Order: sequence, then C-alpha cells, then structure tokens
Amino acid sequence: MSDFNLVDPRGWEYDLQSVYTAYLGHFQLHGIPWYERSWGVFFESFEEFLTFSWPVITITDCWTGKAHIVTRMTSIGAFLKMIKTRFGDTLTMVDNILRVQPFETSQRHMRTISDYASYKKLHSTLPAAVLAALKARVRSGEPKAIREIWDSKDKTFLAVSFESSERNPSTCLEWGFAAARCSYLDAVGVWPPDPEANYRRGHYIVTEYADKVHNKHRPNFPWAYSFGDSQQIPKSKLSQVIQAVIRFLSISCVFGSWIDLLHSGMISPDSETLPNSLVILIHEATGDLRRLEEMKIKLPHNVLILDTAAYERKLFASGQRGPMKDPNGNPHTQESVLSLTNMLQSQGVDVQCIMQNAGNHAFMCLLGFQLLIDQENTKIPIIRGGNAIPAMMRSGSRSSGGILTPTIAFSPSLPIPMMTPYGIMPASSPMIFPGLSPDLFMDRDSNSSSRRGSGNFPNIPTGDYTRRASTLSPIAQFPSRKDSDGDQDVTARINGLRIASA
Repeated sequence: MSDFNLVDPRGWEYDLQSVYTAYLGHFQLHGIPWYERSWGVFFESFEEFLTFSWPVITITDCWTGKAHIVTRMTSIGAFLKMIKTRFGDTLTMVDNILRVQPFETSQRHMRTISDYASYKKLHSTLPAAVLAALKARVRSGEPKAIREIWDSKDKTFLAVSFESSERNPSTCLEWGFAAARCSYLDAVGVWPPDPEANYRRGHYIVTEYADKVHNKHRPNFPWAYSFGDSQQIPKSKLSQVIQAVIRFLSISCVFGSWIDLLHSGMISPDSETLPNSLVILIHEATGDLRRLEEMKIKLPHNVLILDTAAYERKLFASGQRGPMKDPNGNPHTQESVLSLTNMLQSQGVDVQCIMQNAGNHAFMCLLGFQLLIDQENTKIPIIRGGNAIPAMMRSGSRSSGGILTPTIAFSPSLPIPMMTPYGIMPASSPMIFPGLSPDLFMDRDSNSSSRRGSGNFPNIPTGDYTRRASTLSPIAQFPSRKDSDGDQDVTARINGLRIASA
C-alpha cells in the first residue's frame, strides 16, 4: 500500500470488490468463457484482480452507515482500456456495480492497492471509519442514525448540565445529570423508560459558592431542584464525582443495582472501532462539553454526543414534526432553533420547573429527547415547581439582581402567595405574563434575550409592560398601606410580588 494523498470524496462511489463480482456475474449471465481468454488471469481471484493497482479511498454510505473501499469510474475505465490495449478484447461497462453515496464531505486519504495484503490492511480500518461517521451523524442530529441507537436498547443516555458564574465562566456553581439505562430497563421488561420512575438523576451544588455567587443577567436558582434532593459538594471533589457517575453509567453489562456497578468494574472501554454504551445528551450547550474538558473529565473517544436541538431541527426539516409557528405567529423555519423550554412546550409539556437549575435542565433535556423519538409511548411526569418557596424562606441573601432581599416569613394566618416555578422577578427584569414562554425572558444557554422560533405558543401581550429598574428590593417597591392593619399590609406586599422566569 503506497503513500496516500488527500482527495475529494465526490465521484468515489464504486465499491471495489463489487467491481470484481459484477464482472464475474456478467460473464456467467452472458456465457462468456473468460477463463479461456488471455486477460482472464485478472479474474481468477480477487487477489489477481488487485494487481492492476487500484486507487481507492474508504467512505461510509450516507444511508446504511456501512463502510466501503471504493474507486472511481475513471479507474474502471482505465482497467477496461488496459484490457483492450494489451489483449485486443473489448469489455463493456456493466451496470450492476454497487454504488455508494459518500457520507463524508471532507477530503479523504487516497491509497493505491496492488495486492491482497494491502487490501486486507485497509479493510481492517473500516470499523473505525464506521464509528467516526456514526459520531458525526449522531452529533448532526440525523434522525435515522439516532433512531437506530435508540432501537438497539443497549445504550445509556446521559444528559448533563452545568450552571456557571457569569463573571468567571470556568467557575462551576452546580452540576446536574439525568440518565436512562436502556440495556437494564429492556432486560427487566420496561420499555420505553418511564421518566418518573426510571431516570437516574442527581443535582450537586458547589459548597463554596452556595448562596454566595449569584448571576445577574442569567439568574441561577441552585435550591430549586424539582426532581429530588440537592447535594452540596466541595469544588475539589466535583470532578471526581462527575467522573465516577460517567464511569458507572457507561457500564456495558446489565446489573440490577448500583452496588453491582461499584463491584463490577466492567466499564464500556474506549475503542477505535465500536461505539461506547454511553450517549451524552446536550441541548445546544457546547459550553457544558467545554466545562468537562476544563475539569479534565475523561470521556472515552467512542462516546456519542447527541445535540437535541440539532435533532429537532432535522426532524422538522424532514417533515416529522409538522408545521409550527413562533410566538409572533410567523411560520417556524428550518433555520430556527428552539430553546429547550420552547421545544418542550411544543411537545405539550407544561414546564413547571426552573430551567436555570442544572438538575432540572438535565432532566428536562432527557425528557425532551425521549418525547422527540417516542412521544406516543412516553409518560410525561408530574413536573412540580420545585423548592422555590423553601429557598426564599432561607436567611437573607443577595438576589439575582444584586439587591439585598430580606427574609420572607409567612404567618399561618396569612395566605401564601401563589408562586410559579420561576421565583421572584429581579428589580431590573421585564414582566412575565401567564402563557408566555420563560425563554422569551431569558434563554438559559444565552446571555441575551431569546426570541427564537418556538411551537404554537400564545402571542406576546401588547402594551407597555416593561418594569423599570429600581434600587429597592421587590417588596420595598410597594408603598406601605398606613390605613390598614399590619396583617393586611404584609398581605398586600406579598401578593404584589412579580413572578419571573428562569
């Protein structure tokens, strides 16, 4: 196998081995005694056929995902011309050669094959080509590839999410995950996963930053986890915990409990030829992947990365999601990107949890993916508002807008204010209206207001509803009612609190 050059894969679409078998079939079909011809030596075996010295590249088929060693039509023409020049016979071009449509668009390594040993060596690289193409297909959101890995029921889908400091993005404030171990669930007869009962999930708050670091433009709500109990962890131990969780969830065998996982040590290994049993889910949040790299979390090379935002766009582009409109009534286009909240709402999910909480975001990302791939059979869990009220009943701390907020104590005789999962609005934030997507206030994965395409959601109310900035706390913005007793005054202030989106 000689040195190789880089070539454009366009035009390289004829499977080399099928060229040989196609001519043997042609000879048999038309009764051509090739074995009596002087040129017949090239068809005595595939090894002899290769002595012509064929230029080839390796590609994967864009539909089947299988890898092939392919050549060009010009090379086949050169072979037929050699037969005519050297032996005086004319071979026609056959039409039953296997043609492959390349998935790859970047330049490929060209090699010249002239013996079976070099062909065998190149053939051994095909599984790695299949893996590389599968990773690219899944990352781009190709529905067919994603459907195949879901239907295999042998993967663990792990959604991860970080909340970071705005001043220092490398500072991790909290981490959340949610996972569906499909191999185990299928083995025990549970399919598809029930999000309420079958999702493994967790939420970790970094102790050093709890109640101390608060984002101003993208408020963070570490105490509003809606799917279990949050755990505090020192920042020095966070990377160890994340690495351990990833290792546990990438187990390739089926086990009945977490104790079995701890004692087994049988982790799906890093491989150049086979995909890992672990699939990482994100939603247009490449920052979460960068955070893993910064924390030196080692992901196996063969782990698949699935972006649910890209998957949703491909489904919409292929007509599998049907027509949709954005909040302004404009048609949803193929270029539009739905935030996670808007994607969930377009699937009929009433998002009643704070999405700017890492644990909630991870859980809802996994739920959103499962609804995209199997909405008919997926049970939507009861999504509660989380710990918004208990969090506000803590001792006084700085609000997301940098304002000192007093402790709120509720008397048994006073009505508890009706809270949505989005917490108290910062003094400098716009008002949020019922039925309006929280992501129109502030998209979780963006530092600016988001007005990207969404599903069939209510129109934005008209009028001047902007709330002016103030140096007062949310309660202090409402004047005291001196003509009423103390209880009525407190009640009026509490009931006047604005509710803001996460």
